[in-house]
Order: sequence, then C-alpha cells, then structure tokens
Amino acid sequence: MAKKVLEGTLLKALKAVKNALIKGVSLLMVGLVRLYQYTISPLLGPRCRYWPSCSSYAIEAIQVHGPFKGGWMALKRILRCHPGSAGGMDPVPGGRSEQLCKEDDGCCSGPSSKPSEH
Repeated sequence: MAKKVLEGTLLKALKAVKNALIKGVSLLMVGLVRLYQYTISPLLGPRCRYWPSCSSYAIEAIQVHGPFKGGWMALKRILRCHPGSAGGMDPVPGGRSEQLCKEDDGCCSGPSSKPSEH
C-alpha cells in the first residue's frame, strides 16, 4: 500500500517537473519572439504577407499548442511566408485568431484585408 502511495507521489512530482519544463521552454520561446518584435521587426517594417503576422502567429501557436507543436507550426508558417506567397488569412488552429476569423464572416476565404503587424 505504501509503495503505491509513493509511486503516485513520484508520478505527480515528475508530471509537475515536466509541466514546469514545458512552461519554461514556452516562456523562453515567446520571449525570443518578443525580443525580435521589439528590436528587429521595427527596423524591417511590416513585411509579413499573412494575418496574423508570423511573429504573432508564433506566439499564439506556442501559447495554445505548447513549445514543440506550436514551434513546429510557427516554423512551417515562416517557411510559407516569402515573396512568392499569396499570403492572406492564416489563423492559429484553436487559437484566438481563428475565433476572430470565424466571427468575421468569410474572412478566412480570401486574401487578407487586415493590416500587417510586427
């Protein structure tokens, strides 16, 4: 009986450590994107062909889906954003931008009319 209690306590502790590590990695990644937004992006000006901007997409994807899946989604988005890209609306699945897009009738069906962000 005591062994099961100890195993349960150990599992809870390991889950807490795992969650803390994931939270820490997420905060670090979001911090790096924010650093880009406040230092480099203003020098480049609005260039993103999508709404939300790639950096805003990255932050939202990391916050909604975690550092690994969200980071992967952000990387794929950044690779899609290039001069030959049509751009347009590309909200984070399950995120606030997707909800905003759904509230704006038909906004996700065509090119972006929203202003670019940093």
